[in-house]
Amino acid sequence: MLTEAEILTALRDCYDPEVKLNLVDLGLIYAVTTGPDPNSTPAWPRQWVKVTMTLTTPQCPASGLIFEQVNNRLAGVPDISKVEVDLVWEPKWTPHRICDAGRKQLGIE
Repeated sequence: MLTEAEILTALRDCYDPEVKLNLVDLGLIYAVTTGPDPNSTPAWPRQWVKVTMTLTTPQCPASGLIFEQVNNRLAGVPDISKVEVDLVWEPKWTPHRICDAGRKQLGIE
């Protein structure tokens, strides 16, 4: 079974095209939930993944691209059979959610 850390590592390949920072370091990924998928085909032990995330703003023009990146990146992981992305607005995203490495990259320390 993939761990949450492994899934977050994969999601670091997904970027906000306007900010040029990955979604994890930007603080847009709120939670990752996984579980075994007994209905997967082929039937080896595969799992479903649910990503709970937000966007920097409800009017984000890149929202479709961001969701597509998340779905495509995780769908490309052989152990994952099903991906669900749950968009939430609470808690509201603020720049305080950006990790230290992300702040350095953006020049806001």
